[in-house]
Amino acid sequence: MSGFDRVDNQMKGTNLSAPQDPLSLSSSSSSSPCLPITLKFLDVCYRVKIHGKTGDSSKIKRLLGLEHKPSDETQSTEERTILNGVTGMVSPGEFMAILGPSGSGKSTLLNAVAGRLHGPYLTGKILFNDAKPTKHTLKRTGFVAQDDLLYPHLTVRETLVFVALLRLPRSLTRADKIKAAESVMSELGLEKCENTVVGNTFIRGISGGERKRVSIAHELLINPSLLVLDEPTSGLDATAALRLVQTLAGMAHGRGKAVVTSIHQPSSRVFQMFDTVLLLSEGKCLFYGKGRDAMAYFESVGYEPAFPMNPADFLLDLANGVHQINGATEREKPNVKQTLAVAYNTLLAPNVKTCIDASPSLGENVRFYKTRENAPRITSCITTWFSQLCILLHRLLKERRHESFDALRVFQVISASLLADLMWWHSDYRDVHDRLGLLFFISIFWGVIPSFNAVFTFPQERAIFTRERSSGMYTLSSYFMAHVIGSLSMELVLPTTFLTLTYWMVGLRPGLVPFFLTLSVLLLYILASQGLGLALGAAIMDAKKASTIVTVTMLAFVLTGGYYVNKVPYGMVWMKYISTTFYCYRLLIAIQYGNGDDILRMFGCKGTSMTAGCRFMEEEVVGDIGMWTSVCVLFFMFVGYRVLAYMALRRIKL
Repeated sequence: MSGFDRVDNQMKGTNLSAPQDPLSLSSSSSSSPCLPITLKFLDVCYRVKIHGKTGDSSKIKRLLGLEHKPSDETQSTEERTILNGVTGMVSPGEFMAILGPSGSGKSTLLNAVAGRLHGPYLTGKILFNDAKPTKHTLKRTGFVAQDDLLYPHLTVRETLVFVALLRLPRSLTRADKIKAAESVMSELGLEKCENTVVGNTFIRGISGGERKRVSIAHELLINPSLLVLDEPTSGLDATAALRLVQTLAGMAHGRGKAVVTSIHQPSSRVFQMFDTVLLLSEGKCLFYGKGRDAMAYFESVGYEPAFPMNPADFLLDLANGVHQINGATEREKPNVKQTLAVAYNTLLAPNVKTCIDASPSLGENVRFYKTRENAPRITSCITTWFSQLCILLHRLLKERRHESFDALRVFQVISASLLADLMWWHSDYRDVHDRLGLLFFISIFWGVIPSFNAVFTFPQERAIFTRERSSGMYTLSSYFMAHVIGSLSMELVLPTTFLTLTYWMVGLRPGLVPFFLTLSVLLLYILASQGLGLALGAAIMDAKKASTIVTVTMLAFVLTGGYYVNKVPYGMVWMKYISTTFYCYRLLIAIQYGNGDDILRMFGCKGTSMTAGCRFMEEEVVGDIGMWTSVCVLFFMFVGYRVLAYMALRRIKL
């Protein structure tokens, strides 16, 4: 097949000893040169099993006894083929495009070749330089997902600087890493928007094309030898897509990188930039070869357009089973796709496998490269745990400050404080009912809000967290500890402000000692409630479901908190002792009224017959839980909920 004669010349022109890279810093010892990688994927197949679901009619029949429940052995299981014997190769300096309609297997193939798809249902061979992928080669692979997974409140510069600090070798200084981020921004044309926030659907920021360039820059910082992109032009206009593809082609042709991208519907100008085209339909390969040879090939097998048109549109029509004959459209005929699949297996597949098998091997040169004295070791690409913690904490504070001190949230807290001040303005110390209502209001307000806000933390960041952890940017423990410390420093400012404004105006027990004791209890209670939200969010990992669960949980805690119902039914009494609201409420009462004997003596209930009022004071105010016991339980909840959240995060598969 003449379409592959370029491979020999391309491989001969590749400099394996010391390839130059625009991102290289001062010396080869400080920045790793670009290691050439030839990617081969041979007869790649991927299947998934879909277990049959029983319809509503069958369920009703079984309930009525009209139909027996099928056994596990007879339960229907459907096996769906996503990829079926796909073969191809991309060499250093080559730009390969994977075309196909939605559901043809493009994303699955890209995840497989990038080393992000595993399991027994993936078969075939995926080779990096004629060898199985290793940690060395996978760390030289950059993967850009279809969705832009970026923090919306960070600027472009902050986003890339934090990535550089986390992913570049610790042998580089901080200034060198920042310089590398600036170099990538300059190369991708991001300098004009470097101080603009990334934004998202709800936050106005950079454009869609610029956001996609930031995602690409995220991977270019590690100077990858193989760059894999999943539909990078999705959602972009024709001009923005053309500029982005020109940038990718420049990386392949000018810097010797192997670039593989899937693309849904490229324009004719974009199509001309592809060195190699792989056309998929329902997981089967219909064409593989040079892009400029595609139209001639399909004409040779009896398929040609009825009028001049964009080659990419013609190929996608064929992949969808649509072909025009004399102006009449034959829509979605299976025989079109079947005929093309048979033609590929008969005409192209043997030549493709022959050319791939005969392509020069880089194995010996790569082994020599990795044993050179000036080549950095793989361990140099891992930052220390403390450095990860500091960088992640800095990034978290920059990202979360907008959310933690949002104008609406501040307004919410100030409004609640003013309402409490007006309702309980200099309340009487002896008016126990009103004073207890105030203390329970504080317990409810600062129990529900922190838990409800915290439940969204991990579900909202799951996609970014999974992507960054898969890239080896940091450890789970450093990420989690950054969130713990960040919540301690940011989420406690507004409660302190609330209590400072409210405490003196409502006439609570005067003195600095009672004030600071009340503040300490309130902050410990907030941290415990926040831990509950973090644990539920990490365990469920669905924001909508987790918010529903935490709402029901806090409702149960409020009802058993000791204000609405003092004598909880026997079957539900256990809920009282796991309620954070119950312990906070008891502690606030103890700070305001002291120990039980002082309260009863103050109201004349000591040594006299127990009146109804005295029984209320003994049951409602004194209670049966000691002060230090309540403090220990809240502290245990503060630690325990976070341990549960950490264990739940460990279960997430990367």
